[in-house]
Amino acid sequence: MNDIRRTILWVIFGFSMVMLWDQWQVYNGHKATFFPSPAAVTAKAPAPANPPGGQNSVPPGSSATNSVASVAQVPGAAAASPATTAAGAAAIAAPREQIVVTTDVLKLTFDTEGGTVIRAELLKDAGDDDKSKPFVLLEDDPQHVYVAQTGLIAGAGGGSFPTHKTVMTAVPGERALQNGASDVVVRFESPDVGGVKLVKTYTLQRGSYVMSVKFDVVNTGTVAVSPQLYLQLVRDGNLPQKSSKFYSTFTGPAVYTDAKKYQKIDFKKIDENKVDIQKESDNGYVAMVQHYFASAWLLGDGIQRDLFARKVDTNLYAVGMITPLDNIAPGTTRSVQARLFTGPEEEKKLDAIAPGLELVKDYGWVTILAKPLYWLLYNLHRFLDNWGWSIVALVVLLKAAFYWLNAKAYASMAKMKAINPKILAMRERLKDKPQEMQQEMMKIYREEKVNPMGGCFPIMIQIPVFIALYWVLLSSVEMRGAPWILWIHDLSSPDPFYILPLVMAATSMLQTALNPAPPDPMQAKMMWIMPLAFSVMFFFFPAGLVVYYITNNALSILQQWIINTRMGVPPQFHLPKF
Repeated sequence: MNDIRRTILWVIFGFSMVMLWDQWQVYNGHKATFFPSPAAVTAKAPAPANPPGGQNSVPPGSSATNSVASVAQVPGAAAASPATTAAGAAAIAAPREQIVVTTDVLKLTFDTEGGTVIRAELLKDAGDDDKSKPFVLLEDDPQHVYVAQTGLIAGAGGGSFPTHKTVMTAVPGERALQNGASDVVVRFESPDVGGVKLVKTYTLQRGSYVMSVKFDVVNTGTVAVSPQLYLQLVRDGNLPQKSSKFYSTFTGPAVYTDAKKYQKIDFKKIDENKVDIQKESDNGYVAMVQHYFASAWLLGDGIQRDLFARKVDTNLYAVGMITPLDNIAPGTTRSVQARLFTGPEEEKKLDAIAPGLELVKDYGWVTILAKPLYWLLYNLHRFLDNWGWSIVALVVLLKAAFYWLNAKAYASMAKMKAINPKILAMRERLKDKPQEMQQEMMKIYREEKVNPMGGCFPIMIQIPVFIALYWVLLSSVEMRGAPWILWIHDLSSPDPFYILPLVMAATSMLQTALNPAPPDPMQAKMMWIMPLAFSVMFFFFPAGLVVYYITNNALSILQQWIINTRMGVPPQFHLPKF
């Protein structure tokens, strides 16, 4: 039974982590556990699709990588496809150009083809490779496509209207946030297409990653029209540049509605045409999510919209929504207000933007535990002003909260350790009589009032909490670029000198050495091989996670040492015998 207890204990600590990783990989659509295969390195340029009306021309100067957009047919739509070319686009004389607009936190590049956001630089977040340059979230080049597009498609009444392929005119104005100003406005006006003129007005506010987008649909014709407005995010299926091979975070589209809450959509599900989301709603948002950063289109509650996620071309995917504008009489204008978020997944700020938007920071099935842990970590940081020490303080508080549970576990282990010589002597005496050995072992447990499973259950109760803390530290963008002490300048990156992983390995081995060696040689080897194997992974883990595990191990060793001493079982180191 003693051997069984040790085996169960290590299975809980070791293989539970393996299984959780495996299930998380499966949940996210990955095949491998620790070595997920990356998607294609480059995004193949999509071929232009035939637009409504049978035209197949691309406006002069248009890029292949930007010709991305058709969406799925929706109920009641006569021609529900944001076409890759706009009807009449070839006749547009406005020159195509790029407009750069800068605030204190964002540097956005707009393409006058459609008034599309084709590049978003986050000025407060350093790049992955060159820390002197800002992080680029949205981008449109042959290696990486990730853009925010909008336009009009036909409703029940048919017609061809301005799409994201229609070359628009940028209205002159300020292109940078001025001192003392609260916002900067950039405006695009389309030519008359099908008796409709589309005006897009982007308002960027100081200190905000959310821009307000006003769509004015002007009926310049002689008959009523009923177009539909689409908003979509288009991205290739590549993993982010700095994705780890030892742990996986979700990359892909997501949809949120009040009815079905937060739904992630794996690229593989789109490939297999197995997307299962709420198709119609009058609330919620659509988003593209990756580690630490996200983008999202948001419409106000009460506005009817059709939600979609589909494949645009090879390794190119779109998620978006379509909202009908009903009949617009000649000479009148219909306006729709939306918001576009492009920024880091800072939970407190996301929560203030829209209900459910904080869920793009994905904790998976441990969300109910992770959110209060993040709240505690966030408030510790407000007091300590250092994320590294906040991690240490949080682990100390958790160990204090679980002190009595741990005390029971270590007390049980100490009792087992105290009777271990008697068990070993009995096993040696009855090694050829397994049935008598088992009966004698149970008798010793009864006489000594020892529960061989007493050390396992208190630890099992704590495992979900520490897994939740793992995901809090892995998912929090606040760790990105956050220093701790000395050589640790970024808690989201591995220790450059591998000192923390070595300390982590040492604490794991010390914990193992404090436990009595199993009499079975194979079990004794496994007791040492498992912590060594897991320690190897920590050489590639973010420093913040390693700090958490080191602190947890150190406090566990201290508590175990104190309890053993109080119970009259002096701590001894049991070295491996291979």
